[in-house]
Amino acid sequence: MSKYSHYEALKVEVKDRIAVATLNRPPYNAMNRTLIHEIHNVWAELTDDDDVYAIVLTGAGDYFSVGGDVKQMSERPGGDFLHEGEKPYRSRSRDMVNDILNCDKPIISAINGTCAGLAATAALFCDISVMAEDAKILDPHAKVGLVAGDGGAIIWPMLLGPNRAKEYLMRGKAITGIEAERIGLVNYVRPRAEVLSAAMELARELADAAPWSVRWTKLSVNKAIKDQVNLILDASHALERITMTMEDHTEAARAFKEKRKPVYKGL
Repeated sequence: MSKYSHYEALKVEVKDRIAVATLNRPPYNAMNRTLIHEIHNVWAELTDDDDVYAIVLTGAGDYFSVGGDVKQMSERPGGDFLHEGEKPYRSRSRDMVNDILNCDKPIISAINGTCAGLAATAALFCDISVMAEDAKILDPHAKVGLVAGDGGAIIWPMLLGPNRAKEYLMRGKAITGIEAERIGLVNYVRPRAEVLSAAMELARELADAAPWSVRWTKLSVNKAIKDQVNLILDASHALERITMTMEDHTEAARAFKEKRKPVYKGL
């Protein structure tokens, strides 16, 4: 039995020193609480796994992940996200950013299809990204009445510069793989059928390299990213939590479920 067989929504396979972690909630790999919890936990396990020298993160089927499960949001009474039973809710999505940065193994995201919201945050915080030409990447938080509080407000400006990032985040605008590579959001673009193999080729190269030179180079560069995380994440996350209690977010989630345009009132 695999040491990772306890995962339900995340499939983890390790072969020849490369781990492939696959978001596995078909057909869209939407990030519900189970998947968020598992993608939070897996990085520490992979860090401690002496059989793993490089990691590939991808999605099952035709999607990387559409991000947060908006249908689940629409069924959530306002404010209930603050508690799980009698305990205050701990945001695993917030923790995930630091988990990825603290994992000393090199991580390559293979963005095989649509990649949105929290999933885009995870993919872009990886060390190297390979994206399908026709795939789309976006952070649509603002379109569902939320602040991009789970890390999008950190990584998009770091990769694109502040003004271009603000446009994409405030508009929730989707970018194709070809455009994402052109503006520097992702490292490589490939035909959809070649995305995983290209990511695996990069993982193979890094897995065969001197491990501590690779790992400590990653951790050295990540010091600057962590400075931005420390500066921004708590504030953006708190503001996202506030917008989760607002009527505009409830309206956005209902409109999504009912397949209509939301009517916002600034409440």
